[in-house]
Amino acid sequence: MSDAHCGFSTPLSRVLIPCGVLTSSPRGLEAKLEVGREEEWNHADLMHRGEADSASTNPIIGADEEEECPQICRVCGDKATGYHFNVMTCEGCKGFFRRAMKRNAQPRCPFRKGTCEITQKTRRQCQACRLRKCLESGMRKEMIMSDAAVEQRRALIRRKKRERIETRPLGAKGLTEEQQMMIRELTTAQMNTFDSTFVHFKNFRLPDVLSSGRQIPEPLQIQSREEAAKWRKIREDLCSMKLSLQLRGEDGSVWNYKPPADNGGKEIFSLLPHIADVSTYMFKGIINFAKVISYFRDLPIEDQISLLKGAAFELCQLRFNTVFNAETRTWECGRLSYCVEDPAGGFQQLLLEPVLKFHYMLKKLQLHKEEYVLMQAISLFSPDRPGVVQRLVVDQLQERFAMTLKAYIEFNRPQPAHRFLFLKIMAILTELRSLSAEHTQQLLRIHDVHPFATPLMQELFSTTNG
Repeated sequence: MSDAHCGFSTPLSRVLIPCGVLTSSPRGLEAKLEVGREEEWNHADLMHRGEADSASTNPIIGADEEEECPQICRVCGDKATGYHFNVMTCEGCKGFFRRAMKRNAQPRCPFRKGTCEITQKTRRQCQACRLRKCLESGMRKEMIMSDAAVEQRRALIRRKKRERIETRPLGAKGLTEEQQMMIRELTTAQMNTFDSTFVHFKNFRLPDVLSSGRQIPEPLQIQSREEAAKWRKIREDLCSMKLSLQLRGEDGSVWNYKPPADNGGKEIFSLLPHIADVSTYMFKGIINFAKVISYFRDLPIEDQISLLKGAAFELCQLRFNTVFNAETRTWECGRLSYCVEDPAGGFQQLLLEPVLKFHYMLKKLQLHKEEYVLMQAISLFSPDRPGVVQRLVVDQLQERFAMTLKAYIEFNRPQPAHRFLFLKIMAILTELRSLSAEHTQQLLRIHDVHPFATPLMQELFSTTNG
């Protein structure tokens, strides 16, 4: 029997490594869904943007320096923000001087003195004396930039800021050393346990009509009312999903399998052996993925088994999404391609199918590989899986992975366009949890009528997701 569909001959406990217990301080579950505050401008950013309309080359006052030694506007005495047109001034006097020079204004002192005292309170009372003091302080007309030059400089500032965000190395983007190590460990584990080309997926079984040329078997003979009820339920489960299969041979040849247009859902029985084989192949990779994660190995063997049983289907779907082509509704797995058929020709109706809808929703987010592996870790370390004993430890691990994902998004995705991405991902994981529970029930109902699952599949699905 081929390795692809033989399953494990030993239970999960034989292939997992029992280790010690990881301890850490408790925190609440609510923190996992905590929404980050809106991105705030720091003082230096605000000053930099405000200075875009002057040609000053002097450094801008930093917030810390300003608190230690406040700078005063040399025109009115207000709090200065930097050198503007060659003089340390406030934002108000900077704007006043620029407007007056552009208008070529020649105001007259309303009090006919020409010596009005200009302070923060009186600066609006006499434009003539305020302009005179600006000039006497050393402000220079030739340093005023044109409107086009101002806009050009502002665009340059925006571009430079965007480039800093996009090009800074990972360590400079706000992730802690621990978070960087977590991401590296997960991405390495993913790379070593999942090959998107499916080059090692061999000797799998194919549908009868493809492997031997035989027709799809006649409908199963219903022997009892109970079996008839089970069959009706299976038809309800399968009525919206018809899967075609394409296999490209090494010699360039192509074989196709398409389900009959109307066979009441029974065509799924021809595909079941192949589905069992590809599922088992994926589950083996997921088990190996978990085994090389140090945080997983530190858990007791009983908790390792419980977490894998609960998360196997979810991780399988997350991995399948990386090879999903939304335009052709096809999962491209190396030489194999799986496509959802739509006999009625109504593509919108296909989106009512939960599995397909999930893959469209997730693919639309255009996630990075780091975000995919962090999603897998969050799903794997779910403390409320049935049978988990050290729930507090697992909860703390899940929170750390969730906060790492949140930090990665905040410092690697342009804001505010992606400010809700973390929440969208968490919502999709919740949807995947429900989908997993329903899918497991469907497989168990089918297996009860027509046994098809490999030993590994049976063991993984032996505990229904909570």
